[in-house]
Amino acid sequence: MKKIKCIGLLTSGGDSPGMNAAIRAVVRAAIYNGWQVKGIMRGYKGLIRNEIEDFRSDSVSNIIQRGGTILKSARCDEFRTAEGRRTAYENMQKAAIDALVIIGGDGTISGARTFAEEFDVPIVGIPGTIDNDLSGTDLTIGYDTALNTIVEAVDKLRDTATSHERLFFVEVMGHSAGYLALNGAIASGAEAAIIPESTTGKDQLKELIDNGFRKSKNSAIVLVAENPETGGAFGLAERVKAEYPQYDARVTILGHLQRGGSPTASDRILASRMGRAAIDALIEGQRNVMIGIRNGDMVYVPFTQAISRTKTIRQSNVELVKILSI
Repeated sequence: MKKIKCIGLLTSGGDSPGMNAAIRAVVRAAIYNGWQVKGIMRGYKGLIRNEIEDFRSDSVSNIIQRGGTILKSARCDEFRTAEGRRTAYENMQKAAIDALVIIGGDGTISGARTFAEEFDVPIVGIPGTIDNDLSGTDLTIGYDTALNTIVEAVDKLRDTATSHERLFFVEVMGHSAGYLALNGAIASGAEAAIIPESTTGKDQLKELIDNGFRKSKNSAIVLVAENPETGGAFGLAERVKAEYPQYDARVTILGHLQRGGSPTASDRILASRMGRAAIDALIEGQRNVMIGIRNGDMVYVPFTQAISRTKTIRQSNVELVKILSI
C-alpha cells in the first residue's frame, strides 16, 4: 500500500452530537503521527465539488463541546453515480490525499465501501449516527446524547400527561432501529415502546390500554420509533381516537431536536477514542473498516458487516419495559 502522508476527512449524512469531537481527535492524532490533514466540506458533495481545505491543530480548537459538524454535511445523489465518484477520486488525487477517514451512518459507510472498491482507496469509517443501528459496534457517536435529550423531553411531558390524564405518543428517530425508543422508554419510565423490531398490531395497543392505562394509571406515555412498520405516532393516535374515544390521546414529535445539542461526556470520550483509533487503523495498514467499540475495546469492523443490518434488540429490554410499567 502506498505510504500515507496526507488524509482527507469528511462527515456525511445526518449530523450527530460528538462528530466535532471525532473530527478533533482525527486531526490531532494524524498530525501527531506526522501526517497532513485535508478537511473536506459537505461530505461527498464537497469531494466532488473540490471543497477541500488544509486543516491544522488549531483548526479544531474549541469544538469538542459543540454539536453538529464544523465540516458541514450534505446528501449527495451525484456520489451514487460512477461519474460522480470518478470526479471525487480525481479531486482526491489533485489534493494529494492518500486515504480517507469518513464519519457518518450506514449511507455514508455504504458509499465509502463502493468508492474503496472502485478506486482502491484506503478508507476508515467512524460511526456517527444517533440511531445506533450499525452492526459490529455496541455504540455509535451521538446515541447517548440523543437518548438524554429524549429522556429530558419525556420528563417534561409527564407533567402535562399526569395533570390532564392524557395518553401521549412520543415519536422519536431511529430509522430502521428501535434503540432510542426502547431505551428511552426504560430511562424515562414510559409505559411502552413501539419499535420496528417488534410487530405492534392492534392487540398490543389494546393490552397497553386495558392492562395499564385503564386499570392502574390515569395517564401514559408511549415512545414510538419513526418507522412505517410502527404506524407512527399520528397513526396510533388516530387508532385510539377511533377505537378508544374515551381517552384523550396526544402526539409529540421530537424530530431534529434529538440530533442537536452539546454532546454528553460519554459521546465526547467515545468520539475521541474512535478518532484516534481511525488513525491507528491506517498506520496498521487497515482499510475498508469501521471503528467499533465492543465491551469497552476498540475493534475494526469490515464495511460489509457494519451495514449488514443484523444488529438485534435485546428482548430482555422489551420485557423490562412491560415489567416496569405495571
